[in-house]
Amino acid sequence: MLRKKRRSSVDEGDRSAESKSKKSRSTGRAAKSTVQDEAVRRNVFTQVLREAGIALRQSNTPNEIDVDQAVFQKRVHQLLRKSPQYPNIIQEFVSGLESHIEDQENFKNCLLPCVPRSSDGDSSSVCSYQESLIRLLLGVEILQVCTNFCPLDMGENGVNIPRIIVNQLKWLDRIMDSKDLAGKLMELVSVAPVELQRDIIVSLPEILEDSQHNDVAQELNSLLQQNTQLTVPVLDALSSLNLNPALLAEVRSGVMATLTAVSLEDLPVIVKFILHTVSASEANEVVSDLRKKLELEFCVSPALTQASQQCVKANRTKGNSKFTSSSDNQGCVGLVLDTIKSAVRFQKTISEAWLKAIENVVETEDHKVTDLLVLFILHTVNANHSRRGAERVLRIKVRGGQIRETLLQRTFRGYADVMRNYFPSILSLAQGLLRSPDPCVVPFGAHMYKHAFSTFDSYCQQEVVSSLVTHICSGLGGEVDAALELLCELVVQRPDEMALYAVFVKGILDYMENLTPQQIRRLFCVLSSLAFGKEQQGSHIQDDMHIVIRKQLSSTVSKYKRIGIIGAVMQHVPSKINMSRVCVSVRPSVQVMALLELVKSCSEGSPEAAALYYDELSNLLQTCTLDLLVQEWIGKSVLEDFQEDFVIDLTPDISGNFPFPAAAMYNLDEDESQGGIAINLLPLSGLSHKTKTRIIPCLPPTVRQQRRVSPLCLASFFRLLRLCEENQHKGDLEEIDLQLSCCPIMLTDLDVVEKVESLSKPEREFLCSLLFYTINWFREVVNAFCHQKDPEMKMKVVTRLQNITYLQTVLERALAATPGFVPPPANFDGDVSERPVVPSVAIPGKKGNKEKAGRKRKTSASKSSSGDGAQLEEGTEADESQQECSLKEKEKEFRLGVSLASYRPFFRELDVEVLGVLQCGLLSRSLLDTELHSREREEVQLGPAELVFLLEDMLRKLDFSLAPVKRAPFLKSKSDRSVGFSHLQQKSPQDIAISCVQLLPTLCAHLENCHNHFQALISANQGVVDAPGVDENDHQLMSSVYQLLLQVLHTTFSWTGFCQHEHHSKLKSALAVLAGRLKEGEANLPLEQLVRHSFEYLVNFGSTVPSLSSALSLTQLLIVVSEGRTANQTAFREHIASLARRFLCQEWVTPTGERERGVKHNEALQAVLSIYLERTGDVLRAVEEIVGEGIPELMNAAKDGNSKTFPTLTRQTFLVFFRGTMAILERSVRRIPAAKQDDSNEVQTEKLLTWNLAVRDFHMLVNLVKVNLEMRPFETYGRLFLEAFLKLGMPLLDYSFKKHKEDVQSLLKTFQLSTRQLHHMCGHSKIRQDTGLTNHVPALKKSLEQFVYRVKAMLVLNNCQEAFWLGNLKNRDLKGEEILSQRSRVSDEEGEEQTSELPEEGQNELLHNCVLPHVVRL
Repeated sequence: MLRKKRRSSVDEGDRSAESKSKKSRSTGRAAKSTVQDEAVRRNVFTQVLREAGIALRQSNTPNEIDVDQAVFQKRVHQLLRKSPQYPNIIQEFVSGLESHIEDQENFKNCLLPCVPRSSDGDSSSVCSYQESLIRLLLGVEILQVCTNFCPLDMGENGVNIPRIIVNQLKWLDRIMDSKDLAGKLMELVSVAPVELQRDIIVSLPEILEDSQHNDVAQELNSLLQQNTQLTVPVLDALSSLNLNPALLAEVRSGVMATLTAVSLEDLPVIVKFILHTVSASEANEVVSDLRKKLELEFCVSPALTQASQQCVKANRTKGNSKFTSSSDNQGCVGLVLDTIKSAVRFQKTISEAWLKAIENVVETEDHKVTDLLVLFILHTVNANHSRRGAERVLRIKVRGGQIRETLLQRTFRGYADVMRNYFPSILSLAQGLLRSPDPCVVPFGAHMYKHAFSTFDSYCQQEVVSSLVTHICSGLGGEVDAALELLCELVVQRPDEMALYAVFVKGILDYMENLTPQQIRRLFCVLSSLAFGKEQQGSHIQDDMHIVIRKQLSSTVSKYKRIGIIGAVMQHVPSKINMSRVCVSVRPSVQVMALLELVKSCSEGSPEAAALYYDELSNLLQTCTLDLLVQEWIGKSVLEDFQEDFVIDLTPDISGNFPFPAAAMYNLDEDESQGGIAINLLPLSGLSHKTKTRIIPCLPPTVRQQRRVSPLCLASFFRLLRLCEENQHKGDLEEIDLQLSCCPIMLTDLDVVEKVESLSKPEREFLCSLLFYTINWFREVVNAFCHQKDPEMKMKVVTRLQNITYLQTVLERALAATPGFVPPPANFDGDVSERPVVPSVAIPGKKGNKEKAGRKRKTSASKSSSGDGAQLEEGTEADESQQECSLKEKEKEFRLGVSLASYRPFFRELDVEVLGVLQCGLLSRSLLDTELHSREREEVQLGPAELVFLLEDMLRKLDFSLAPVKRAPFLKSKSDRSVGFSHLQQKSPQDIAISCVQLLPTLCAHLENCHNHFQALISANQGVVDAPGVDENDHQLMSSVYQLLLQVLHTTFSWTGFCQHEHHSKLKSALAVLAGRLKEGEANLPLEQLVRHSFEYLVNFGSTVPSLSSALSLTQLLIVVSEGRTANQTAFREHIASLARRFLCQEWVTPTGERERGVKHNEALQAVLSIYLERTGDVLRAVEEIVGEGIPELMNAAKDGNSKTFPTLTRQTFLVFFRGTMAILERSVRRIPAAKQDDSNEVQTEKLLTWNLAVRDFHMLVNLVKVNLEMRPFETYGRLFLEAFLKLGMPLLDYSFKKHKEDVQSLLKTFQLSTRQLHHMCGHSKIRQDTGLTNHVPALKKSLEQFVYRVKAMLVLNNCQEAFWLGNLKNRDLKGEEILSQRSRVSDEEGEEQTSELPEEGQNELLHNCVLPHVVRL
């Protein structure tokens, strides 16, 4: 290389020392000779340059060139090469150059670009940009070998001379000795200053040839391990070098080892090198290792970051940057994330590797902030696979509880500035999670919204509020509820910031038609908080709210009036919401009372509106704390109005013109039978039935004001009265409990129900309405006094429950005689058009029988003469006769009564606190005579009917609160499932779950009582359920209690919230209750042991379940308790399968001695069968047992017989077993592992054996179609089985044909018989002209033809193609008879049917080991 300074070189130093010693001894003549030689060398250098085309200049004037650069280099080469003094002239030329550049200015001129000569000469052929003199001379090959390279110190005037020197070496056309140059450069790196080292290392890829890259990379890798200051330049150089894969992997592993020790400034370069140098095969391993060692959380101090965020928010407009270190750190983190973003954007393998690395993390503690940031990056990249993958992984991790809100909080707290760049992705992910039907992921989406609002700037806050408003206006129930709840939380936590966006929230008022009443309540709660907050920042929406409310209150449409009532009442909620911030209500009491007076006056004309007003005011009193003056005003007016409207004095003679004679009934206080008070129900109902206005009896019109008083308002008014008393007396109801809890009701003698059919239609409807009013009154009484601790009050509550259950039985008989009756509403917050339609009680006609008879005549023409078919068809005829008998029984049942299940929305809602009555045991009290002596002792306890009543209500509440909401199918009528759950909606699912856990000991006690009852019954009757003396009604009630208890436990443990980390303690508490029933002191055990003990406790109930439905509920409860909560699931699955098999092998009979039957029984049987087959150890053996043993036993049994192995298998349940086994068989073969070409012989043999079993079971099921002629399930599952065989079975035959020819041939022979039967099904379905069957024919025929050609491809692959014949099969029906419509076309091809059979043994050795399929052509 070029020699920069002679004193810096070792050789030149020796020469210099030698010349100095000589100079001290020499004479003046020698010195004069040296000067002359130096002048000659310089003249040679100058002359050659001048002749070549460059003129040297002094001082700061750049050198001039008057020829093209290539011409100059060529001239220099020729002048030196053709000189007579060659090769000595080269050394003289170099010596002249050295002498010239000893001057600092000359040296700098030689390093700077030359300029074209602009004097007299023509410079048009010279380029505008010219290289420096040094670089031009380096391009002359004969000059490269004679140059040396030495370091220089930094130049003056800010000019970096060493960097300029290194730049001269870049991109040379040719290097004569690249190895020597690389060695000298690395030597220089080892001794040069750090700045020069960096310049040289970064320039190495642009200097060296490819042949030296690996050697230099080895030295750079060693240098990287020794000096971390050179990390960035070394990695920059390595990333540009052309290295072999092994060396690159070694370098990358070395870099990865130093990842945890490098400075934050170097981290982006390191990550870039690792990601940009990874190959597709190594991506998963490298990215996983990078994720483990990349600790971004240690890069930023949370305290410093939080202080920096506060400073930035406080001085946003001033531009003050106080905490620069935090900003710099976040800037470095941003560069790292940008590097990752660049890698995943342009390399699909990197994005997939990141997704897999995050997905493979199992433990919650192993997840890092990096995981969330990378998911945001992957979602930001405009690639569909990356975006969908990020959404999928985040949803899975959140559902599994591995990514939690604490990690999200750390991410937002530490990297707010960085995450601001990914705000669109954060918003999109939050929207997707909040819209998800999975309740486990919805809270995480809400947390993302909340943290984004709290962390980012005003623009992001506005976008968050707009997105929440969009969710609310969508009208989707779960999405609206989650968005409204989050909006309420933001208003409570950040009222000042939310007040700025009140106008956005106000826009929801235009979309209230799509909201439910509970959602409207929450909306007005939010708006009221914004409008009437302490700071009054959102006061600009007050007028708009008043206008909307007054407009809706004055509307004649009940829907809008209802919204107005709800909105007006909910305007008083701020006094409760802002309780942590405001000590008193912001709104004056006068305004509150004036608004309530307005609502009351607007609703007096409609009983339903008035009842809604009372209910809404009750909810307000129950959930909020109103001003004392307002409470006193409400309580005083309510008490006076209730006594005046609904309470009368009890007199011996009750006169009046009523549809039925009046009588005081259901008095619990016998001592006050005369002279007390009573609820004026019958007179009010009678007057309301006749006229729209009423004047209270016994009072002249001048005494009171004429207005409407309807019994519709009785329950709502009493609820409001009770809550007013509770608030004013701190929960004490002493003033009303002695009167209203025991007082009788003005009813009529219920013996009139016995002759209800002789009454007129208006009288029957009046009687039904009266019963509904009475039951709803009692339900509100139970709501009021259920939490009283006094034993006497508990007895009254239980007595009222007994009254309710009795009245419900009376109501069922009355409704049966009153078809088309629409009950009076009891829940008033829903629209009349949205209320459920009550089914009319009509006796079923005979149309269905005629259709069945016609179908029977149609199918009788094709009956088979086979014994099995005759037996099952006889069973079908017997079934039809039994159906006729059951039809008569149903007709009788319709006449006796109806079920109240469809009338549930017309009953008042029971509070959750009523379920506490389940804890009541035996209650008793002593009745005293006039002398206060104990006359007798009265005992009251919950009976089976009351337990059924309470458990049914509890189950409905749990289904509403804890069970996941299923989306309604498209274009299907959507019913409002929230009707009758207005009070329940005030509580969160967490509260309901806690209440259930508290009731678990009581539920277990009742469950054990049922178990003991049936165990004693079985022991007393020697295992016979239908023994003489068994009360059918009591048995039915106890069976219902048993099943309801199991269903309640199943719904409780099925709550998806138990999967979330914050609710694990509740799950352990629930399991500890079950485990403690088996053995005391089991509360502090680990989760796995609690699950095992709970499982053992519940299994004990399997011996006494009275019905198959109860058995199914128990099995589902065991599945929910055990599966997914422990690591070892095999033992639980085997135990559940064994229990399900035991249920299938048990004969289920009713107390009357008949077998259980019906649609519900068949559904339960199919569910138990599926549980057994899905969890058994060998599915194929289990299917073979059912098809090969159970069904033949049924065929050989009598008409009303069953299978001995499976007593539940009868002629009525044959299709259930057939459909269930076929579905499980199809699913099981899809789980068989796919065959691989490199599978061992043992593996292939095992898979062939599995497929042989599956095909054999399939063939047996196919043959059953001939017996039953029911093809509908088989055409579906048969095609699916065939497709699975083509996809998974045929590749196995391809690889196994040569080694296992006989096994393959046997398998295909069996399967060919099944495919031929499938072909016959296609023809038979066309004969029957059943659209449901013919719709499956094209897909099935396509799969059959694919099977033919797939077998041919297998034979061709194994060089047996000559063994394949292709023939036409005749179209036949299931009985084997030829279809007449094709006889003429195929008469000349009768022999071809036989050619499609498999070749017989002995014809040919090749054919003996092959198979001949057939193709069907219609």
